[in-house]
Amino acid sequence: MDWTIWLEWVLKGFILCMILLTGFAYLTWYERRALARIQIRVGPNRAGPQGLLQPIADAVKLIFKEELTPARVYKVVFILAPVLTVVPSLVLAAVIPLGTSFHLFGREVNLFVADVNVGVLYIMSIASIAVYGIVLAGWSSNNKYAMLGGIRSSAQMISYELTLGLSFVTAIIMGNSMNLIDIVNGQRSLWFVVIQPVGALIFWIATLAEVNRAPFDMPDAEQELTAGFHAEYSGMKFALFFMAEYQKMIVICMIMATLFFGGYLGPGVDKFPLLGPVYLFAKVIVLLFLMIWVRATWPRIRYDRLMSFGWKILLPLALAVAFITATGILLADLYENQLFVWSIPVLSIISLLVAVAFIYRDLRRKSHGRF
Repeated sequence: MDWTIWLEWVLKGFILCMILLTGFAYLTWYERRALARIQIRVGPNRAGPQGLLQPIADAVKLIFKEELTPARVYKVVFILAPVLTVVPSLVLAAVIPLGTSFHLFGREVNLFVADVNVGVLYIMSIASIAVYGIVLAGWSSNNKYAMLGGIRSSAQMISYELTLGLSFVTAIIMGNSMNLIDIVNGQRSLWFVVIQPVGALIFWIATLAEVNRAPFDMPDAEQELTAGFHAEYSGMKFALFFMAEYQKMIVICMIMATLFFGGYLGPGVDKFPLLGPVYLFAKVIVLLFLMIWVRATWPRIRYDRLMSFGWKILLPLALAVAFITATGILLADLYENQLFVWSIPVLSIISLLVAVAFIYRDLRRKSHGRF
């Protein structure tokens, strides 16, 4: 194999890691500024113009902050757990296509690290590894609060991964492939979010639960668990957990943009391939703002209701949406009638309204004391 291919892989992997690390740093600034604007505050504005140097100040603080390791922790696992949490958030992005390709120094350079035929399966398998890091962090801390936070987080992530998997199935059915590039190319005429808006909504809700974002942030709720699974961590070890959460936010928004919002596609992208990453980046910024907006406005869900919502509402709804999508596309191919495709969003929205009716009935019953 040509050594330049190895060099290309290494360079693309390094550049992608630098993009994610820089994105993590400035996502913290973006979130704090957006939260401040929503809550009529100022936000970070001292370190540099508009507070743009605040992430660098935070990084320097965490690097020089004293690291405390309790005496009775299981040290090897205690040190390994943050690494197991942060590495999957970097590796996930390897199969996400940032664009098509361009020519440089007489060779074609693809705007992705790896083109995997089962890219969706790769994403699901790597994402599940992060559960181990969180559980091991709680167990190795030898602390009841941390252990409870680790168990809560693992139960939540495993529960919502089932819904997330069914949301992936919906995109696979519509794209007729598990390859992310094929799924993007399948959206050249129409984004999949138009055909299956409920599937995109379910995917987005499930990802909020997967990364422990509000209102699904019970595993590290300060009011209950004194920060949960990372209660005993400080300094750079805590920074790794912090980094994993925000990098997974970026990567998940990239995946959602790829599956439902056309990925890197946009006007002129075939003529100017470098526009692809720009379009994908713009879509990611909008999706990240929606995550921040939810954090600013929605209260935290009680843990038992969080689990009930995942198992009793979201999972059956995701199963119904996958069935509706598969049936609509099968009938459209069988009878060569596109009306069956346009019945998919209608029936999916009806299913969503039925699920909302069940939630409303349950809340009414509980409010009147009829359990």
